[in-house]
Parts: sequence; C-alpha cells; structure tokens
Amino acid sequence: MWRVKEMSRVEQFERIRRDRRDEEMSVRELARKHGVHRRTVRAALGAAVPPARKVPARSAPVLGPHVATVRAWLVADQGAPRKQRHTARRVWQRLMEEEGVVVAESSVRNLVASLKAEIGLGRAQVMIPQTHPPAREAEVDFGEFQAVIAGVVMRVWMFCLRLSHSGRAVHVAYANQAQESFLDGHVRAFAALGGVPVGMIRYDNLKPAVIRCALGRERLENDRFVAMRSHYLLTELTAA
Repeated sequence: MWRVKEMSRVEQFERIRRDRRDEEMSVRELARKHGVHRRTVRAALGAAVPPARKVPARSAPVLGPHVATVRAWLVADQGAPRKQRHTARRVWQRLMEEEGVVVAESSVRNLVASLKAEIGLGRAQVMIPQTHPPAREAEVDFGEFQAVIAGVVMRVWMFCLRLSHSGRAVHVAYANQAQESFLDGHVRAFAALGGVPVGMIRYDNLKPAVIRCALGRERLENDRFVAMRSHYLLTELTAA
C-alpha cells in the first residue's frame, strides 16, 4: 500500500505563494483552498520560510510538587558523612515510601543530578594544565596512511617527531614500517631540529623498537634502538 507523503509547512507556504502569484487569489480564497487559517496565509505571503514552532515549556507534573522536598534532603546532606548522603536511588525510595509518589527511577535520577549541580554537590572537574618546558619533551608517531604518487594510491608510513613545547614537527614518509625506517626517522628529525630533547620522548607506537613484550609493561628492546638512544644520550623514552 502506497503512502502519500505528508506536505511540509515549507511546501504548503510555497503553494500558497505560487497561487497568489499565478491566480491572484485573495487571502480568503487561499485560506479556503488550502484549508488553513488566514493567519497562515498572511505568514506565507510575508515569508517563504515558516516561523519556528514554539515548543511549550513542559513541567514535571509528578515530581513538580516534590522538588522542594528533594532539594531540602540534598541540602541537609552537606553536613552529613559522604556515605550517609542520599543517592538518587535512595531519594526515589523515600519519595515512594514517604510521599506516595509513583514515578520512574530515571526521572528521579535526572532531578537529583540537576539539583546537586544547582546546590554545588556535584563532582567538580579539576583541570590540571600541562606544562612542557622548552627543548625537554617530544612525541613520536609512526603510522600508516595512503598517498597518491604518480597517480597511484600507495600504502606508506609516516614518521613524525613533534616538540611538545613549540609544536615544531618533522615528518618523513617511508615505504615500510621497518626498524631501519624507524631509526632513520630519528636521525633525520634530530638533524632538522638541530638537537635532541633533553627530557622525555613519548612514543605512540614502539613496535619497531621492541623485540618482544615481557611481563606487565616490560619490553625487551632491540639492540639497534638501544645503540641509537645511547648515541644521542636520550635520557627517557616511554610508550604513550
């Protein structure tokens, strides 16, 4: 069974405006033909895009009369030990047992969350700014991407070393992700930057530098990687 698509308000406005132009119909005639109020016709003649519908502010008919009670419980919690304070579930249970309220627990949970934020009982977010002293830290990534070379889409790998303080970076593309490419990327990056970080280098991918993983976070590093680290006297290298 085919369903006729319901006409949108924009399409309705378009037809009203077109009939006005082509048929020179009056507001009354347009309202009669399109089955709308004359206010709608005047709105369509005044603008091609209908005004946004006003969404009525909906109140919580069940919880509305009990918001003050829940707020009082939460305010009283400020002087109570943390483990004795109301959880959303406990508020829901008290509302049902003491107030006779029949309401979904999810509705109470949303109310409690908003009230806790209002009275300052919510979890505060603590922002700790990161500081990166000059020439001390860098980040290394060695990942795969695609490039178009001579009109051919090729699979290549990008070595990137970026200084954490200044954001200056060196990018080198390789045809493979071999250890030789990994080590060569360091040599080229340090040469381009004119030095090495004196603090820490973080690695997003340490596979080319590791022989195998041991227990926990321990790694057995390749001798060539260790030699490169020793040559540049890199003090600390860590996996991100």
